[in-house]
Amino acid sequence: MAPDNVVQVGDGFWNLRGSLRIRGIVDIGTQSSLVRRKSGSYVFLDACEIDDRTRRWVDEQTNRGEAIEAVIHLHPFHTLFVRRLHELYPGAKLYGTARHHRRDSDLPWQKEKTEDDALHELFKEDFEFSIPRGVDFIPSNENLHFSSVLAFHRASRTLHVDDTLNYLRLPKLLRPLKQDLFLFHPSLSGVLERRAGAARDFRDWVAELVERSHSIDNLCTAHASALLARHNNGSTIRARIEDAARRLERKLTAHEARYR
Repeated sequence: MAPDNVVQVGDGFWNLRGSLRIRGIVDIGTQSSLVRRKSGSYVFLDACEIDDRTRRWVDEQTNRGEAIEAVIHLHPFHTLFVRRLHELYPGAKLYGTARHHRRDSDLPWQKEKTEDDALHELFKEDFEFSIPRGVDFIPSNENLHFSSVLAFHRASRTLHVDDTLNYLRLPKLLRPLKQDLFLFHPSLSGVLERRAGAARDFRDWVAELVERSHSIDNLCTAHASALLARHNNGSTIRARIEDAARRLERKLTAHEARYR
């Protein structure tokens, strides 16, 4: 039986909910997903804290880790658990963004970076990947965590995303007013590229995301909750993304007025 922190999203897709405390106090949570490929091998999307019970469960699924083909890190600023997961499963190929390569240069990174088309080609049988356009993927201000590589898993109709999109199930006390929140990361204004056309490029990317999400039933986000089809009593994920995008228009319009 899977531990309580392992969510069965769909056939061959499990979302691991981890702990991440800000200044040791507020637990905002984080995630990793274990995905079985068509080939029968497994990949991890991102890394989170894995306790002994969760490790035993992972080992049971993956022949003590021997079936884990790769670990793919999707967010340039999600780095706290990279080294530990590699130590647990050193036989898995390690993929990360350019910032992962710089930050932990002693780790045996594969040459294909997560933001590269070459990486996307390697895993195209199971995944589609998308990177926000019109924004800085790795901004110089390390507090701006908007951008990540979004991973679409076709077989389970699931989108795994860090920070770029956020879903939060509200406490029961607030649910008479609103059941949940769905939004883009609030740091968008700080990461839009300082040039004319950046807002247009971002809108075009969102339009592609909305269209792609027509075939998405499940959403796994890093710091809040997973939204699963079997528990979704509200709008579709596609409709939620469209609504969240509309709420960004003030920021995008202000950016266009500044960079003509």
